[in-house]
Amino acid sequence: MAMNRLTQAMYGALLALQFLSRIPVPINCPWEPATQRWAVRCYPLIGLLLGALLASVGSLLAPWLPLPLVALLLLSLWVALSGGLHLDGLMDLADALGSNAPRERRFAIMKDPHAGSFAVIALVFLLAWKALLLGLLLQAGVSLVPLILVLALGRLGAVGLLAHLPAARREGLAFTWQQSLSRRDLWLAAVPVALLCLVWPLGWGLLACLVPFLVIYGAAMRRSFGGINGDMLGAAIEGGEVCSLLMWWSFTWFVMA
Repeated sequence: MAMNRLTQAMYGALLALQFLSRIPVPINCPWEPATQRWAVRCYPLIGLLLGALLASVGSLLAPWLPLPLVALLLLSLWVALSGGLHLDGLMDLADALGSNAPRERRFAIMKDPHAGSFAVIALVFLLAWKALLLGLLLQAGVSLVPLILVLALGRLGAVGLLAHLPAARREGLAFTWQQSLSRRDLWLAAVPVALLCLVWPLGWGLLACLVPFLVIYGAAMRRSFGGINGDMLGAAIEGGEVCSLLMWWSFTWFVMA
């Protein structure tokens, strides 16, 4: 039984990696309730991995290249590692909300593969905020290691929304994930983040900023759509990362002022 659970956990971690990143996974992972649960539990671990890659690259490049260029390279790698998956969700959601259309029409707009003006505006502003905050943090000369927390917290936020909000429709990936999910899985997903917060107390400040964002965002999605779907989760990850970056820079600015 223990070995079986270990295998399920391994497959779940690989499923999460396959779903949340463009890192190749050369294994055919079984899609079943147990592996789905483990995949959701591993969301923050995937953020930890991606954040560690970004922090490592940024630390290597910062001494040798102009800092604005390093910030742009880091942002490009950030998008490449996720394959733009979460940005796509942000763009779909922006078009749907910007339309001011009835609820059913909004769902149709989110499914439309074409990007509208609201999608482009949301994408430009979000990337601009990330590039700016990365540049400010690099100029401040702080360690980039907390990027691990930023990306882990963003994905933990998605797990929190999955655990607490209903699916907007009884279809799609969000609904599928929820079929095997309980709030216990949220607590298990939070374990690695809590351990990181013990090492870096900054994490508690980032979490304190993230929670109100998730509460407000979740309430807005429930009011506008009756729940959440995959696009909304992607947008939540992007928004959570910006909130964490902003809190991190604010803390740095306050300490250095």
